[in-house]
Amino acid sequence: MPHPQLLPVDDALAGPEASQLTVEQLASETGMSVRNIRNHQSRGLLPPPEVRARVGYYGDDHVARLRLIQEMQAQGFKLTAIKRLIGEHGPSVEQFVGLKRAVTAPFETESPEVLSLQDLTERFGNASEKDIEKARKLGLLVPVGDGLFEAPSPAVLRAAEEVLARGVRLSSALTVIEKVKRNSETTSKVFVQLFLDEVWKEFNDAGQPSDRWPEVTETIERLRPLASEVVLAMFKQTMEVEVEKAFGKALEEQAKRGR
Repeated sequence: MPHPQLLPVDDALAGPEASQLTVEQLASETGMSVRNIRNHQSRGLLPPPEVRARVGYYGDDHVARLRLIQEMQAQGFKLTAIKRLIGEHGPSVEQFVGLKRAVTAPFETESPEVLSLQDLTERFGNASEKDIEKARKLGLLVPVGDGLFEAPSPAVLRAAEEVLARGVRLSSALTVIEKVKRNSETTSKVFVQLFLDEVWKEFNDAGQPSDRWPEVTETIERLRPLASEVVLAMFKQTMEVEVEKAFGKALEEQAKRGR
């Protein structure tokens, strides 16, 4: 008797069985317990199954939604927050994933750099434990074990290295970076709040119409580069004014002493 032809995995999953999962099969597919699946459904996080002959059947959309919930929980989202964002009758998984990717995408393509204590010593001299601890608290260095540190932004380290070469103490440079970070956090919150107040609130109040999801996602994608352009332009302008004021005063005092 000839053996039945085996379908490739992708073709097999694309068949009707892929959209006819019992709750036990759904649990096996997602690695989630039946109890948790039913809990998500009772909370309004998961649409109800299609019931046939008193048996509930789940489809690909249920699998995708459960995996999104798992991913969001792993990133620290509480179930109450997830329900507000997606809910049982919220946006499709594809729409929300597009928005989520726009929100969480790396701001820049800069690759982290891993450094040893010897590397830090060669680049920054005999940095004190206090300086290294401050750099860690500022997020400039992240311990990864075995005496190694990851620098999420090598560009900041290169800037610090250059100012040290020009006679600035490392502790002073770190103090400036700390102040800049604090101001940057305030500026970032202002731009984010602008988006929430002017774009997201109106979209959300309108019931999150499906035809406007691409527009909202694109706005988020453009928010960060636009914010960077505005901040850089304003910084150049204010830096020019401050340099003129500071050095103008210094030159004036020098001229007085020369009289």
